[in-house]
Amino acid sequence: MANGWILGILGIWMVITPFLGFASIANSWIDWIVGVVCAISAFTMARAKPGQGWVAGIVSIWLFIAGFIGGVVSGAGVWWNDILIGLVFIVTGFTALPRAQTHSPQTA
Repeated sequence: MANGWILGILGIWMVITPFLGFASIANSWIDWIVGVVCAISAFTMARAKPGQGWVAGIVSIWLFIAGFIGGVVSGAGVWWNDILIGLVFIVTGFTALPRAQTHSPQTA
């Protein structure tokens, strides 16, 4: 499942970015927590549990919203990183949800 791998790789990226030293302490914690949760849910999703997309999608909404909270994001690069990664997480998380199967009634 491609969505699981995309979420996993970007989750690892979000875990690494706080250690690059560009973000504030508050933003570093948000990035680290969201990255860990998304990476874990992504790699379990890759093992045929697409319901984990809910976890990644919901947590990613927080990452996206946190980009607009004053004092959390420390610069334009960090802001763009959180907004874009948050949007990709939201889209890939929620599109990984299992599709409802429609069954047509069988007639005898």
